[in-house]
Amino acid sequence: MALAAGLMAGLLFMAAAASAAPLIQGTASVIDGDTIEIHGERIRFDAIDAPESSQLCLDAAGKRYRCGQKSAFALADMIGRSVVSCEPKGRDRYKRVIAVCFKGDINLNAWMVAQGWAVAFRKYGIDYIPQEDDARLNRRGIWAGSFEMPWDWRARNR
Repeated sequence: MALAAGLMAGLLFMAAAASAAPLIQGTASVIDGDTIEIHGERIRFDAIDAPESSQLCLDAAGKRYRCGQKSAFALADMIGRSVVSCEPKGRDRYKRVIAVCFKGDINLNAWMVAQGWAVAFRKYGIDYIPQEDDARLNRRGIWAGSFEMPWDWRARNR
């Protein structure tokens, strides 16, 4: 009986491993602060949300700036021409891969939130709340001034 249970567990593990989506690796093009493209595949960072490209925010002095554009530039500067590796989690309604992506051992999803250029997207996960809390406390990125949450901005402007 124990042998049969062990064999069944092994088969289930192998089936799960075989069905896991393969790692996506390559040079990334930045689409915006939470989306990249590798080898023609659009990849949306899991559990974070960055300001939209045309979204405006207020800086610490109350001056308007294109925070979505600045978010994308921060990600592009971080990645440079380095190889990015993404671990797929699924697909969204736009058929983009949802993934956690890395530059070496740096989790890019976490880095964007920690730098204040994206927020934790609690609707889809709670992984990056500590990074968001730290960015808010230290007034990094969009937290230096004021902004509308990206999901609220999209709802109002689309």
